[in-house]
Formats: sequence, structure tokens, C-alpha cells
Amino acid sequence: MSSNDDQIAQAERHFGVRLPEDYRHFLANEASMARFVPPADDFLMINAIAEIIEVNEAGDFQERVLLDVSAQDWSSAIHQATSFSALLEQFPETGWKWDDAEPSPY
Repeated sequence: MSSNDDQIAQAERHFGVRLPEDYRHFLANEASMARFVPPADDFLMINAIAEIIEVNEAGDFQERVLLDVSAQDWSSAIHQATSFSALLEQFPETGWKWDDAEPSPY
């Protein structure tokens, strides 16, 4: 078992969840991401597994996973993608969605 695999297991135990397989694969192999993604030119940051517990506890985000820090609750959530893999695939074209409206095809 690699160091990343150990850290993934530790984070899963800490939060009491099993992370989706595509996200686990990303964390084990890519580790993290922080960059502007063209052509959408939106910034995408995915923390390394070693930072996940610390970052979530610092912001008291346990109940707010996948919500913007300004969201009041899940009613404010804006669906981004059907899976982590789908997000990574569509992000270069769509960037972040900031409202519930689907983007225009034109």
C-alpha cells in the first residue's frame, strides 16, 4: 500500500465515508491540482490527500462538502457534474457553473 493509499484510508476513516473510486484514483495517482484550466480559464484546485483533513477541519466544512464557503446549506448547492471524472472531463469547456441555468449551446 502506498503512502497516498494510507492517507486516503485515514481520511475515509476520519470522515466515516468511502470516497468515490474515480476520486480515490486521482488522489492516489495525480495527488493534487491547482491551476487555471483553458479554454474555460477557470481555476480548479483539488487538495492533496495529506491536506484534506486539515483543510476541512480548519473551515469546519464537514457538513458542507462540495458547497461554496458562502452557501448557507444544501439548498444553495449548484450541481457541477455527475461524478468527479465527469467534472474533470467537462471543466476545460464549462469551468464552474455559478447558477442553476444550463449553459446556452450558442
